[in-house]
Amino acid sequence: MIASDRIISELEQKLIRSNTSFDSEAFEFLKEYDGPFADLLKENVQVARETGLPLCQDTGIVEFFVFMGHKVCLKEPIGEILEKAVRKVYKSQPYRYSTVVDPLFNRRSRNDNTPPIYHIFSTNGDKLEILFLVKGGGSENLSKLYMLNPSTTSQQIEDIVVDHIRENGARGCPPLNVGIGIGGSADEAIVLSKLALTMSFKERNPIREYAELEEKMLREINSLSIGYQGLGVGITAYSVHIKEFPTHIATLPLAISVDCYLSRKGKIVIEDR
Repeated sequence: MIASDRIISELEQKLIRSNTSFDSEAFEFLKEYDGPFADLLKENVQVARETGLPLCQDTGIVEFFVFMGHKVCLKEPIGEILEKAVRKVYKSQPYRYSTVVDPLFNRRSRNDNTPPIYHIFSTNGDKLEILFLVKGGGSENLSKLYMLNPSTTSQQIEDIVVDHIRENGARGCPPLNVGIGIGGSADEAIVLSKLALTMSFKERNPIREYAELEEKMLREINSLSIGYQGLGVGITAYSVHIKEFPTHIATLPLAISVDCYLSRKGKIVIEDR
């Protein structure tokens, strides 16, 4: 049985790290950037690392992806554990509470940034793997779902994605990490596109055709020259990742999610031994 305190403790460390330590892969790109405000962006990374202050004032909403082995045993529901972890971090650190009580009629702060959003996937074995994103409002507002004709071609999908970034990318604090979900149902495609954002920039889809489409989309997006923070200099996107899933014969869902230049993400893995 995995103790709740252990999960909370490990998530606490990773959540704090994601808000205060710039993503190592993204930093490799930032080191090469010498355009407008380059010094300030690099100074922000250093200040956050040295002081524990967040990299961005928008400390986001936390979204978890839980892969739970069939032999894993917990003392309490995973949703309660995740909520406790988020509450502990956001109440103890100088982070903004971004979550409101009600989306429409009562948009007052919950004062602890809960509840988090979470998705649970059942797997074999005794391993509990939890991935997460810390999503700011700017990048989240670029999310998009299309229900396409099943005859839609890969070129048409590429055009839709590139046009979406062309029209909206500057609002998401680029360079962006772009996640694409294709197939499943409407909600499955959205989840796939979010899950794609947890991948390393260097990963590619194991299916050759999708990997080639990822690389082609990335080249096209970077040719838009939106640049760092939308200022026209430097790359527009770090990477493009596609996750696909079987779908109904009469549907072709396409979802797009993006992450901002901070690419705040993390993972813990615990075995139930």
